[in-house]
Amino acid sequence: MSRHVSILRALGVACLTAGLSACTALPRSGPDDTMIKAGAASSLGYDEQKVNFDYVVVDITSSILEFLDNGGPASLYRSFGGGKGGAPEILVGVGDTVQVTIFESATGGLFVPADAGSRPGNYVTLPAQTVDRSGYVSVPYAGLVPAAGRSLPQIQQDIEARLENRAIEPQAVVALLSQKATEAAVVGEVNSPDKLAINPAGDRILDMISRAGGLKYAGHESFVTLQRRGKKATVYFNNLVQNPAENIYVAPGDTIYVYREQKSYLAFGATGMSGQFNFDTDKLSLAEAVGKAGGLLDARADPGQTFVYRLEERSALEKMGVDLAKFPADKTAIPTIYRANFRNPTSFFFSQKFQMLDKDVLYVSNADSVELIKFLTVVNSVSSTVSGVSSDALTTRNSIRGFKN
Repeated sequence: MSRHVSILRALGVACLTAGLSACTALPRSGPDDTMIKAGAASSLGYDEQKVNFDYVVVDITSSILEFLDNGGPASLYRSFGGGKGGAPEILVGVGDTVQVTIFESATGGLFVPADAGSRPGNYVTLPAQTVDRSGYVSVPYAGLVPAAGRSLPQIQQDIEARLENRAIEPQAVVALLSQKATEAAVVGEVNSPDKLAINPAGDRILDMISRAGGLKYAGHESFVTLQRRGKKATVYFNNLVQNPAENIYVAPGDTIYVYREQKSYLAFGATGMSGQFNFDTDKLSLAEAVGKAGGLLDARADPGQTFVYRLEERSALEKMGVDLAKFPADKTAIPTIYRANFRNPTSFFFSQKFQMLDKDVLYVSNADSVELIKFLTVVNSVSSTVSGVSSDALTTRNSIRGFKN
């Protein structure tokens, strides 16, 4: 047995001499900080290492916090515009109902005969009519007047021009009685989903959601997708409230889809608990995320190696000064690992300002001493197994001899 133990001890010394990182057979909950640093395509705060994987590593410091975008997915303003300036003009469309009134300056004209008698005004109101599929309305003596895609003043001017030589100084007034072509649909997790007419003064996204009964769930759990002419973009609901530029004007034919999705992150490694955790609030800092996952395990964690994995916007990394030359120019989302060094007291302040994003991954590396303990545990278990096998063999042999006797 002593020969087996000597061999195991020799193997242990050899493995320790080569470095604990070489002992890949040891159990671990994920990559250690050495592997993470060595594989970065570019880094900020680390020494340059050999490139193995296309991601970057960034230390969480005060110099990078101002460049982080904590607004959530996409942007309605960047996708569609319309956050500033006046409301878009609402034009008449197919299916809308209009009513035309024509005034003449004196009786005896085309619409007001001489024998009409005393009346408060020389005018006639035509029956309400719907803009037909071809986009026209019919006006006596003016014929078919194009209405779809035109404003009310444009239609009025066209009618007046057509009647100019037939009526006495004609003036036309066109009123929009009901809107069908200038509606927008609000669906999903709202209290009263509906297709709503857009007010001539203009409606913004929040206006339409309010008219649809408001949200079913809390704002920090809600997202809004806007579909317009084959294009779509999604924004975090609270961004509509906090950033007025995101609360853009609605256009006819828009579809506003509100859905619920609880923001969450994953926690692994040397934390008190591992798994998926919901934010349960509008914003969640890195410090709060670590606490929510049970904190750092005192017997396992390396406080200097706390990592957050996410896809970061290229523009944000460029502002930080990260070298992205190894990444294609058209790659807008860069795999990024942020590191917090909780051995440094100032990192606790930075971690309170570093905001977690939906689907982030939090990983806390084991301390090097833990890897050593794991190795010694493996060596001890193997040694105990060899000793146990020898003892069992001796017991079995003695039992057989006793049976024969």
